[in-house]
Amino acid sequence: MKIQRLIKMANDISDFFNAESDKELAAEGVKKHILRSWDPRMRKDIIAYFQQDGAALSALAKAALAKLNTNNID
Repeated sequence: MKIQRLIKMANDISDFFNAESDKELAAEGVKKHILRSWDPRMRKDIIAYFQQDGAALSALAKAALAKLNTNNID
């Protein structure tokens, strides 16, 4: 899957969870959604993008990916 599509998906998920006033809880929601719904290859690709640059990701997407980055993503 192209990285631009993954970026859009991560940002769209973050937009949904951004309504949560507690941003830590919102980031956890994004993380859980990605873990539950994304194929491991997709997770690896978005984590690699986040680690290399991540400029096109929303702040909430970055916070969620930082949490994913510290976990086993397989």
